[in-house]
Order: sequence, then structure tokens, then C-alpha cells
Amino acid sequence: MVKVELLDIVDENGTPTGKTVTREAAHRCGIRHRTSHVWILRKHNGQTQVLLQKRSLDKDSYPGCYDISSAGHIPSGQGSLESALRELKEELGVDAAEEELIYCGRRQFEYRETFHGREFRDNQVSNVYALWRDQEAGEFTVQKLEVDDVLWMDWDRCIDMVKNGKAPNCIRLTELEMISSAAVAGTAA
Repeated sequence: MVKVELLDIVDENGTPTGKTVTREAAHRCGIRHRTSHVWILRKHNGQTQVLLQKRSLDKDSYPGCYDISSAGHIPSGQGSLESALRELKEELGVDAAEEELIYCGRRQFEYRETFHGREFRDNQVSNVYALWRDQEAGEFTVQKLEVDDVLWMDWDRCIDMVKNGKAPNCIRLTELEMISSAAVAGTAA
């Protein structure tokens, strides 16, 4: 039996309206919903690095592209932090506490693309967090249905890749700018 994922329909500030929608309908119709994004950072050889995931080729959007360390839809009735921590555990095997997540802001965006021959519409309000975690890429336990692999990338190289399209990615420069103060600070604050 296929599990139906229900999402809260939200206003432009991410506040639930009291109505829900299936994930499939949200992306078919472009209905605004919430997500949590967590960027994992570390200091390595004097450089700030960001952990990127390479999305599975079977993903319904941006298959095979480099993406945020961990991201996911917020199920109906759940909060942003709860969802962020759950996604970290499911996608990467990372156990973290709420107080470790550094809130970097909220981002709203909308786009339409075609993947696997079907139109995909996304209309999200995303809470964006940073998390400092110093472990090797091979120590993460990736969820193979979602993530093909993870890799650490120097912060400046990641910015260059996104600005200049040097590798397939679905990372938005505006979101990297949101976490830049945490990345530049170089500490878990």
C-alpha cells in the first residue's frame, strides 16, 4: 500500500491555513507548502566546507543533481525543527538536537520544470538551518532511495559551482547567502 503524504497548505509566511494537500497534488498544481532545509558545515584544513548530497536518479525533481545537505517536506501537523531533525536522521543517519540547529531564515520560492517527462511545480516556504558536524563523508548513512552520495566541498568552490553552473545542481545562491554568516563565522555559535 502506498503511503499518502499530507502537507499543510500555507500562506506566504508559512503559516498553515487549516487545509491539507497530498504531496503529489502540491507538486502537480503548485500549491504552497512547507519544507525544512539543513546545511551541514565543518572546518577542514582551515577552510569552511559544506556537505552536499547528490540526489538519487529516481527523484521526482532534479535527479542526479547536487543539493542541500538534507531537506524535506514538513508533514501536516509537524513543526519545522521536528521535520529538519527527522530528515537528517532519515537521509544521512545524523542524530542532532534542536539547539544545534542555527536558524538562518525563511525563503519562499516557486518554479516549474519538467522531469521524467512530467511537469513538476514547486511552491515552497522553507525554513533554513545550518548545523556544524565534523565527520567524514563515508561516515554518513545515506538513504539510498533519496541520496546517491554525499561529499564535502570547500565553501568558495561551492559558491563558484552554483554561480557558474560548473556541476549539475539545484542549489540556489540566495540560500547559500542566507547561511553565509554561519559559514564564515566558522563556529557552532
